[in-house]
Amino acid sequence: MKKEMLLTLVDKVVKVDRGGPESRIGKLLAVDEDCITLLTEDEGIVYYKTHHIKSLTANAKNELQYNIEVPEDFEYKKGANFKSVLEELKYHWIKVNRGGPETLEGVLDDINEDYVTIVANEEVIRLSMFHIRNVSYGVKVEKPKPAEKANADESTKESGRKNQEKGNEQKKQKDAKGK
Repeated sequence: MKKEMLLTLVDKVVKVDRGGPESRIGKLLAVDEDCITLLTEDEGIVYYKTHHIKSLTANAKNELQYNIEVPEDFEYKKGANFKSVLEELKYHWIKVNRGGPETLEGVLDDINEDYVTIVANEEVIRLSMFHIRNVSYGVKVEKPKPAEKANADESTKESGRKNQEKGNEQKKQKDAKGK
């Protein structure tokens, strides 16, 4: 996909691919030379190599479910291209090819033009750069906890109830004066 087209979708909610194990919905944060950066609800930051993306769907009528507000000071690893992003992720726990049988997790140890080296448990795995479709490293935006939301809802209800009681009391006083 052409970078110019992808740039028009930055800061929008998109769905990468139509379905399958690699498909994700998220906010497109950045478009680089050969990859995009997507912020997903459940997995945090996911970097997709653009030549592996089959389709992108824009959130035309807010039908794609995405419930995260991105703070202005939100930080994530950036690079000019996919290899430089991987350099930024060196020695971090990553997940490669997020769906399907080729999923791999471990610490990114080495990056070169041909392959990356990932250490997982007692294995040293070399994975071809060409076959990496996406990588994530789990930086997430905190969602409000259900208890916090419930407390806020209760507070709003309580405030509304008090205002209604106050209004009823004022009406009673007005009616009493009118008699």
